[in-house]
Amino acid sequence: MLYWRMETSSSMTLPARAGAGPDGAGHLSGTISPAFEELFRTEYVRVVAIAHRVLGDQAEAEDVAQDVFVSFYRSHPANAPYGPAWLHAAAAHAALNALRGRDRRSRREAAQALPVDAAAVDDPSEVVAASETRDEVRAVLGRLPERSAALLAMRYSGLSYAEIAAALDVRASSVGTLLRRAEDAFRRELR
Repeated sequence: MLYWRMETSSSMTLPARAGAGPDGAGHLSGTISPAFEELFRTEYVRVVAIAHRVLGDQAEAEDVAQDVFVSFYRSHPANAPYGPAWLHAAAAHAALNALRGRDRRSRREAAQALPVDAAAVDDPSEVVAASETRDEVRAVLGRLPERSAALLAMRYSGLSYAEIAAALDVRASSVGTLLRRAEDAFRRELR
């Protein structure tokens, strides 16, 4: 797996990886531009938060964020004005895809363990109920249309209406209506 490495000289580098990259030789290598480094530093936490809101797993959310940044790096200029919006939308979509893949795997495996935090709660029935609720919310998100699920994931990750509008390429004045419709669809699907 590819991991970001921050250098002490404040330049960011990517280890070489066969098969892709802007250097024309099939590698991601060399020094990352200051513009991309700044984008990474300012948006990484929010991109992880969006993915974590959907997935509920920090390591998996970080993997999704990493994939999102690599994808942006390969295809877009680092100083693109749409960069943050693109990253937010891509984080939601990639996390939803990962969630759907995880749901397919868990259905195949049919065995599910109690969460690690079970020991921290006195009442095991509370642990089971909380785990079932989280699993049910994630399953419903996985069944919603992609745009509705992404909208809910971004809003409940703390993005403002303006940030959501930029990520989904809609008017900010439409976000409230779209959010209400997504929440209604979520409630219907939950029943």
